[in-house]
Amino acid sequence: MPQATERSICWSPTWSPGFETVGLEHLLLSDGGADSVLLAIDKSGTPIRLHYSIRWDDTYRVREADLQVRTDAGTKHMHLRSDGAGQWTDAEGHALSALEGCIDIDIWPTPMTNSLPLWRAQLQVGERREFRMAWISAPDLTLELKPQAYTRLSERRYLFESLDKTQFKVELEVDEHQIVLDYPELFRRVLKAG
Repeated sequence: MPQATERSICWSPTWSPGFETVGLEHLLLSDGGADSVLLAIDKSGTPIRLHYSIRWDDTYRVREADLQVRTDAGTKHMHLRSDGAGQWTDAEGHALSALEGCIDIDIWPTPMTNSLPLWRAQLQVGERREFRMAWISAPDLTLELKPQAYTRLSERRYLFESLDKTQFKVELEVDEHQIVLDYPELFRRVLKAG
């Protein structure tokens, strides 16, 4: 879990063929929130700039998320609020019934949101739990419910499973605060030398 002081974390996106070394996510993480900017080239070769901020309560339940994406095609914005018990509304206050029961969000493309269910669930080694995620995909800022699961394999390793039709699975290594270090073929943590 994050400490009381603000932390700065960076990842390098490695998911875009031909642009595996281009881009950076810079995350500022503090008690109750995250603020990040990601610069990358998407799989079609288009530059994208994603800015997001997330606020959560003291039980790591997401209460608010604000996203802005800029591409050559223009700017898109999304603002979501949650009551922390699985009820979501959009920027105008309209209920988002398709997300009913979702406590956490998962934003593509960032590994930061993988930490939210880990902080809240506090899984023991060998324990597996399923989650209903409000999944947001950039650059289009589409929103849908996606079932996912995490299994804690060891002190700092988890198996992530997407329980949708993709059946995507990957083992994630995390640091002492349950924040992703490397996400195979998608992100690499930028660490200080020495």
